[in-house]
Amino acid sequence: MPTTALWISLLGMCLIVAVRYLAVSGLFAWSSRVVRPDVYAPKDPKKAVRLAKQIRREIGWSLLAAIIYGLPAGLAAHLWATRGWTRIYADVSDYPLWWLPVSLFLYLAIHDSWFYWTHRAMHHWPWLFRKAHAVHHESRPPTAWAAMAFHPWEAVSAAWLIPALTFLIPIHIVPLALVLTIMTFFGVTNHMGWEIFPKRWVDGWFGRHVISASHHHVHHERYLSNYGLYFRFWDKLCGTDKGLSDELIRAKAKREPQLQ
Repeated sequence: MPTTALWISLLGMCLIVAVRYLAVSGLFAWSSRVVRPDVYAPKDPKKAVRLAKQIRREIGWSLLAAIIYGLPAGLAAHLWATRGWTRIYADVSDYPLWWLPVSLFLYLAIHDSWFYWTHRAMHHWPWLFRKAHAVHHESRPPTAWAAMAFHPWEAVSAAWLIPALTFLIPIHIVPLALVLTIMTFFGVTNHMGWEIFPKRWVDGWFGRHVISASHHHVHHERYLSNYGLYFRFWDKLCGTDKGLSDELIRAKAKREPQLQ
C-alpha cells in the first residue's frame, strides 16, 4: 500500500506541475497580449470567441496532462528522498565539474530524440494521430496555453522519460532543474504564434540548430514536418526540416526595429 509520504510526493508533484504550467503559460500569454495583441486579442468578435474557447480547451487538456506528468515525477522524487534509488546527487564533488554541462546536454538530447520519433510516429500512423495527437492539433494556431494540451495517451508516452533517466544517468539537482526549466520554456514559447528570439538569432547559428516558434509554427501549418522539440538535428538528418515560418519571420522583421 502507498505510504502517506508517497501520496504527499505524488499529489505535491502534480500540483507543482500544474502550477508551473499555469504560471509560465500565463506569463507568456499575458506578455503576448501586450506585445502581439493582434494574435491574442483579435478585433473580430467571432475570432475572439473562438480563441477564448480554444484557450479554455487548451487549459483543460493541459491540467489533465499535468496530473499524468506529475505522477512519475512524484514517484522519482519520493524514491530519491526516501531510498536514494535515483542517480540524482546534491554534492557537486560527487562527479567532475565537467559532468554538470554534459549531463544537462545528455538529458536534453535524449528527450529531444524521444520526442522527435514519437511525435513523428503519431503523425505517420493515422490511427495513432486520431487516438492521441489530434487533441494537440485542435489548436489552430496554438497559443502559449497549448504547451501541455495533450491527450492522456500522448502525455503517458512522454511523462515517464525524464523521471526514468534519473535512475540511469547521474545528474546534479541544478542541471536537473535546468532541464525542467528549458523543457517548460521551449514547450511554451514554441507555441506562442510569434517569435520571441531576436531576428539576428533566428537568422544565425542559433536558429539553424535550435528550435523556436518560427520553426515549430511550420509544423502546425503543414503537420508532416518539423517534429523536433529543442534541436533541428533529427529533422535535418531525416529530411523532415521544412525551414522557418515566413509569416512569423516577416512579422518579426516588421516589428523588431520598433523594439530596439
